[in-house]
This record gives sequence, C-alpha cells and structure tokens, in this order.
Amino acid sequence: MRPVILSDPLPPLFEELARGRFDVQPLDSHATDIRDDVTGIVTYGHPAINGKVLDRFPKLRVVSNHGVGVDHIDVAAATQRGIPVGNTPGCLDAATADMTMALMLAVARNVVIGDRFARGPEFTHHDPSLLIGQEVSGSTLGIIGLGRIGTEVARRAKGFDMRIVYHNRNRRPDLEKQFGLEFRTLGDLLRESDFVTLNCPLTPETTGLIGHEQLKQMKPTGILINMARGPVVRTDDLCEALSSRQIAAAALDVTDPEPLPRDHPLLKLDNLVIAPHLGSASGKTRRRMLEMTIQNLDAGLLAQELPWRVR
Repeated sequence: MRPVILSDPLPPLFEELARGRFDVQPLDSHATDIRDDVTGIVTYGHPAINGKVLDRFPKLRVVSNHGVGVDHIDVAAATQRGIPVGNTPGCLDAATADMTMALMLAVARNVVIGDRFARGPEFTHHDPSLLIGQEVSGSTLGIIGLGRIGTEVARRAKGFDMRIVYHNRNRRPDLEKQFGLEFRTLGDLLRESDFVTLNCPLTPETTGLIGHEQLKQMKPTGILINMARGPVVRTDDLCEALSSRQIAAAALDVTDPEPLPRDHPLLKLDNLVIAPHLGSASGKTRRRMLEMTIQNLDAGLLAQELPWRVR
C-alpha cells in the first residue's frame, strides 16, 4: 500500500522522480477533518503548517518542504510532536543570486520599460536621450542578509566591480576578507548604497524590516531589490515611496500579499519591476530541489534521520 502524502501543487517532475511510490492528495491547510491515513506532507506554496494542522494527522511522520524558507511551518510545534521537518538548503543559492543580479540590472537599465517601448508604435527611430538608466558597475551595493544567497550575490557583484557593504545578524570577518566587504548598521547601509538587496530569511526580526523610516534613509537615486520574502518590506510604505519618487525604483521577486490583488496600486507604477517568485526557477535547481524533497520524505517515512533537517 502506497503512503498517503498531502501536498500543495507540485510540478509533474515530482511524480516522475517519485516513480509513483506515493499516493499524493491535495493539501488543504484550512480543513478540520482528522485523518489517520496520512504519513507525510510536502509543501511548497506556503500554506500554513501549524500545530492545529499537524494535529489532524496522528500518524504523520515527516513534513518535507520543497524550498529553503520554512516561515510557513511551525517547526517548534512539529518538533514537540516528534515530527521532523526537512528543507532544501544550498541547492538554490546560485539561481537565486543570479535572479538578484538579473532584477538589479533590469530595473537599473530600464529593460522592462525598454522592451515594451521597443515593441510599441512609438519606437520609429533611435533617440539617445530616452530611458537613461543607472550604472551598476562601480556602484555601491548594500546586502541585507549575508547567508548562503547573500554570499553568492557578493561573489557576483565583485565581477561588476561594485563596492559592497552588508548588514547581518552576525559579522562575517571571513567573507569581509574574501570579498572586501564592509559591515554597516542598517541605517548606514541604506544611506550609502546605490542598490539595496534583501537576501535575508523571514523571521520575527525581519518582518517589516523595510518600512517608511528605512526608505527615507535611502538615496533618492536608490534602488531596492527584494529577493527575500514579501513581508520583509511593508507594502504600503514601499508603494508610497515609489509613487512619490522618494526612492528611484524597486524590483521585487516576492510581494506581500503574494500575488498582489490585480488592482493593487503597485502594479500601475513604471518604476517597479515585479517577477512571480522566480528566484529558484531554473530547470537544474528545481530538479535538485525535488530530489532533496523526496530524499527527506523517504527518510522520514522510514523513521530515519532526514538528510536536511531543519533544527
């Protein structure tokens, strides 16, 4: 008999890699029925997995997260119930750092606006005065969150001859030496940086980290890139700062809420680039994420130590 696994929607590759070993059924985190046939949960789309949800499944053995961020999972509640939680650290660092640089370049050099203009009826001759952007090379980058992904962003930024300052919960002297980084308080980083990238996890400390007061400290020419989680930035405050041109522009791979309502004022701004949460969306990375997700799932179902357990 195949183990019953609950999951929010996953790509067809999951079934291919799992080779039909699981009976995968939809996960509804708002349901209240008790089910003693469920032994595993796979989650990716960030439904809330809290104590109330876990208590619906008395025979649950594992929660396997298809991704790194587990802010939607109450890990402490799972641990109290003896249910291990796994994630996929390390495999998506490069892809997410690539996307950070892609958004930085896109918003700085008006790639999205330029694409629309080049396709439109107004583009009938070249005008060298149009869509003058900001230089990325040689500018100052402020990285908030110098974990695995932030480190990969720094590695790429060095290739653009950027001066790099960073803010992190703990100083990283090893990386300061390796990449020539300079540690800053959050306020000093915001004041000095031409580009600010958010590469931190969502925690109680980082929720709402960037709001009205922080945006006021940025340069009028400053550009904010959020590759972390939507709630790290206060959406209404960012909308106001962009609308008033308090900062020059922003690029978001994540939003709060996600997705934004289709009539949200942010979607009408021309100094904002938004991607639909594409940080890890490369074929190589997504395949490796699924492989790790399944390995964690298999281990949990066999009551073995998870290869990548969240502590």
